[in-house]
Amino acid sequence: MEHEITLVVNGTARRARVPGRRLLSDCLRHDLGLTGTHVGCEHGVCGCCTVLLDGEPVRSCLTLAVTVDGREITTVEGLAGPEGLSPVQRAFEECHALQCGFCTPGFLCTVTALLRDNPAPAEDEVLEGISGNLCRCTGYQNIVKAVHRAAELLAEERQPSTGEAP
Repeated sequence: MEHEITLVVNGTARRARVPGRRLLSDCLRHDLGLTGTHVGCEHGVCGCCTVLLDGEPVRSCLTLAVTVDGREITTVEGLAGPEGLSPVQRAFEECHALQCGFCTPGFLCTVTALLRDNPAPAEDEVLEGISGNLCRCTGYQNIVKAVHRAAELLAEERQPSTGEAP
């Protein structure tokens, strides 16, 4: 049996007709054409499939699409704004926090939520915050640097502009 669902994905209402057992990751990738969400282990261990569901990180490979009918989902494609890359994306680029890039979408969504909840995390809080995401290439040093850099960029955005040139 198929179900008609409506998801608000990256700010846009999207409808899909899915079987009751369709995973959110498969719905995003195959039914909606949003291939930025990667599927690694399909057991919820690696974090590659992490998306934001109503702002909270979830494993889309463990979530049935029908259970999120009517809810808001942000994928990696929705992190950038009209002015370009998000501060988290810019920090990952600046700090060379990726190599093959397969895990990057999950890290970006995870770190976006982490810094929303904790704008200035200590080192141990960063390590705990990203502990559910696996990377087989980088050794994590540059990912940790990128989280701290993203926190700096976000803090700069929150600073009121004086309108004066330095």
